[in-house]
Amino acid sequence: MTYSILARDPKSGAIGAAAATGSLCVGGWVIRGDLQAGMSASQGAKPSTMWGEDVLSQMAAGSSATSAVNTVTSVDSGAAFRQLAALDLSGKGAVHTGNKNGLARGSVIEDNIVVCGNLLSDTTVLDAMIDAFKASTKSFEERLITSLFAAEQSGGDSRGLQSAALLVYKPDSPVITLRIDYHNSPLIALQSLYEKHCDPDYQAWRNTLPTSEHPER
Repeated sequence: MTYSILARDPKSGAIGAAAATGSLCVGGWVIRGDLQAGMSASQGAKPSTMWGEDVLSQMAAGSSATSAVNTVTSVDSGAAFRQLAALDLSGKGAVHTGNKNGLARGSVIEDNIVVCGNLLSDTTVLDAMIDAFKASTKSFEERLITSLFAAEQSGGDSRGLQSAALLVYKPDSPVITLRIDYHNSPLIALQSLYEKHCDPDYQAWRNTLPTSEHPER
């Protein structure tokens, strides 16, 4: 089972994703992003990392999320085993969910938010994710992590989780990419890693790095 959230913060221009799974290395397998394109999550029973990159390329070239997802998935004979979510820079989302991704599978799409999952314990997990993200008053990054915790508390994965990840792009900040590739409690480990990331000394160093708005640093 894998569940993920893609989101956009209209105020700051930040885009981001978070995901968790009962398998290894969800950060490497599932979530992708590009400030010139949007965010993607490619997952499923037999996921394709190429889907995640390809849908970003389509959106960077001007396609909407819906058009990009349709283009990428329509030519893949293995589409029934895969799930692909995309969120474009206008905040519009789209999802393809193949019918061979378990009985409890699906997605919820709203302006600036997409949640999706497969091999779920129950599709109410998806509602819990989006409700938690919208209700939280924390930072954009913490709202994404909160969504993962809400999914686990709503039933999550009967196998238990093994990995979790956070990926956030901001025009005025270096990319945030935090990955727990294998852990008995990956959401707790991801929360702890995020808190370490917020350490003032680490942030002071990060503020000296190039960004999309200031590439000359």
